[in-house]
Amino acid sequence: MELIASVYSDLNMTVWRQSKSMLQKMKKTLRKFQKMKHSNSKDEAKKQKRIDEIKEVCKSFMYQSETLVNRVLSDMANLRNNGMDPMLEPVFVLITKYIEHAERQLDQINRRIINGEKIPHDEKVFSIFEEYTEWLVKGKAGIQQELGLNVCIIEDQFGFILNHRIMKKEVDKSIAVPFTTETKELFSNLKSCSYDKGFWTTKNQPALTEALDKVILPKKGKLSRTDKERESTEEFSKARKQHSAVESGINALENHGLDRCPDCGEKAFERYISLAVLARNLQILGNLVQQKELARKKRSKKMKYIKRKLAA
Repeated sequence: MELIASVYSDLNMTVWRQSKSMLQKMKKTLRKFQKMKHSNSKDEAKKQKRIDEIKEVCKSFMYQSETLVNRVLSDMANLRNNGMDPMLEPVFVLITKYIEHAERQLDQINRRIINGEKIPHDEKVFSIFEEYTEWLVKGKAGIQQELGLNVCIIEDQFGFILNHRIMKKEVDKSIAVPFTTETKELFSNLKSCSYDKGFWTTKNQPALTEALDKVILPKKGKLSRTDKERESTEEFSKARKQHSAVESGINALENHGLDRCPDCGEKAFERYISLAVLARNLQILGNLVQQKELARKKRSKKMKYIKRKLAA
């Protein structure tokens, strides 16, 4: 509505002069719809009455939305038929994209509220501006869900991030082998790697064992005798204790800008992730240089003290 109104305003046409008022009416109906809650009454008649009331408000909101969508489509067609300025085409492409989202959302509202269907997760869209966005549930305390994309990293024993992977429609177990293989190609001296249980599958264990000399991959569920023997070795236990260091790296990335991406667009998101990883590695490198310099100054100070003592 805002885009089509701005187009007609630039053309000095008053077709959409009441767009702000229309938008306010839409928001008023939407707000009424959002505030309505299902009845907690034990009386089934009252429950059904409340459900019917919610459906009526929903139908009213959908009717207003469909009317406005049809009007926008009609006005766009009129402009095109009357010799529209080609410079307006990019705006119309953007409006058409938003209309597709509106039609999809109206269809899902009708299925979910009116027909009582459950919308499959893969049909849901969580952002009409950043369409690659996914609904993430990590099981963190106090954080039920987040919007964005998961990022997997591989760190070396010094805390440097060797490789990272932005997971689009992927889970840990599906990227374990290709991500490790990719990192192995970048760093041929990669001999061992530690994973958490989310990466384990019956196929990943032998595939990773073939790619690396030592694989620390705990098994999900009940352990067999062979798995117990493998996970109870001193080498496995020692490596598992070191695995928690990667959590520190993840937390450091989040504290240095990776918790929220301010850039717009999928390419900008990928660039932002890469720059955050680079910044983290530079920070670790700088810290090592700083510690080395502090150690040198400390030795120098100690030597001066010893020389003064000897001179005295």
